[in-house]
Amino acid sequence: MSTENTAARSTAARTAKTARTARTVLISGASVAGPALALWLHRYGFTPTVVERAPELRAGGYKVDIRGTAIEVCRRMGILDEIRANSTDMRGGSYVDDRGRTIGELSADIFGGRVEEDDELMRGDLARILYERTRDDVEYLFDDSIAALDEDADGVTVTFESGTVRRFDLVVGADGLHSHTRRLVFGEESRFKRHLGAYISIFTAPNHLGLDRWETYHALPGKLVCVYSSAGETDAKNLFIFSSPEELPYHHRDITTQRRHLTEAFTGDGWEIPRLLGHAADADDLYFDSISLIEMDRWSKGRVVLLGDAAHCSSPASGQGTGLALTGAYVLAGELARAGGDHRVAFDRYEAHMRPGVERNQKMAEGFVKEMTVGSKWKIALRMFMVRTLPKTPWKNLIAKKIRDEIQAAANAVPLVDYTVPTTAGTTARPTVSA
Repeated sequence: MSTENTAARSTAARTAKTARTARTVLISGASVAGPALALWLHRYGFTPTVVERAPELRAGGYKVDIRGTAIEVCRRMGILDEIRANSTDMRGGSYVDDRGRTIGELSADIFGGRVEEDDELMRGDLARILYERTRDDVEYLFDDSIAALDEDADGVTVTFESGTVRRFDLVVGADGLHSHTRRLVFGEESRFKRHLGAYISIFTAPNHLGLDRWETYHALPGKLVCVYSSAGETDAKNLFIFSSPEELPYHHRDITTQRRHLTEAFTGDGWEIPRLLGHAADADDLYFDSISLIEMDRWSKGRVVLLGDAAHCSSPASGQGTGLALTGAYVLAGELARAGGDHRVAFDRYEAHMRPGVERNQKMAEGFVKEMTVGSKWKIALRMFMVRTLPKTPWKNLIAKKIRDEIQAAANAVPLVDYTVPTTAGTTARPTVSA
């Protein structure tokens, strides 16, 4: 046998061994997907580290839904009671005209398409719950990020922006729509991002409408404005959505340009919009971004894998991004444990399990974004007629059921499986699911 063949076999054997026994995992992103994955990995005996560009945990954000499969994932994580305690407890919502007169009202369950155990909380509250559940067991590196990744047969050498250099067995990009990890490993965002023709912005402002667990909508051709205040909040959230077939020029960290685009899109519009836009100038939590999908042929490359929006953003239009992030974290960690740390097997199984459900939710988002930005006055008038008459019609339950069924099918599109910890992870028992 030649020396070259012997060396090749030795390298292959070493690669297989290290793949099976991978234990250290660097996770980029400390919002929802990252800490959720860290929680599961720790329970399975891995050693996760989470790096976050922000100097501290990010607060704020909009309300997010926990539905379908994600409910059971949260129950197994042991955080369902905390989610209930932080529920927005929304009572319902109404549509108003230019003069602020109520056109029609609907219950929160119809607005959200919720059933049974489904719930809703603020993204910042969910991030805090996950962080508090993991901070004693997981290393968090705030105010830092990945600068470079150098993978070899035995692991990944990570150079951080701070200058620190460390080694990990695996790296997970859970850093959102504008994933820096994805750009480093797979290429520029433009290769994978598909603009759905609209933009969304949300920020905190004074609750001058005096809303109490209520949301108020005002629809315009190609635009939608919503103001809501949830349980326990003295302020309100102002949400703006507007259509724009072409992508607007700005950097996702350039808040000044984002405010300008938002203001220009709604200049001259009535109702409370001028006053609401005035609050945008002072808001320190303004979020502005395109409603877009991330579509990739593959979510992993070597020892690097993407999770949540970084891999398959379904956009806020789907209402399922948080659920997919929580479910994806559960599946990825479970497959790594089931494969004994062999990332090649685990990454393939993770993607095969998640992809059909992800694609269903992305398809739903395409339809919903069009519903949120109805393009003509007569279509808006027809919708307002339906909102006004729905509570009085004998077939209201059938219409509400049709809406719920579509949302629930998407929320349960990723089937939940049970994972056991293999003997190589030190136990054959199912991971703890209690607090």
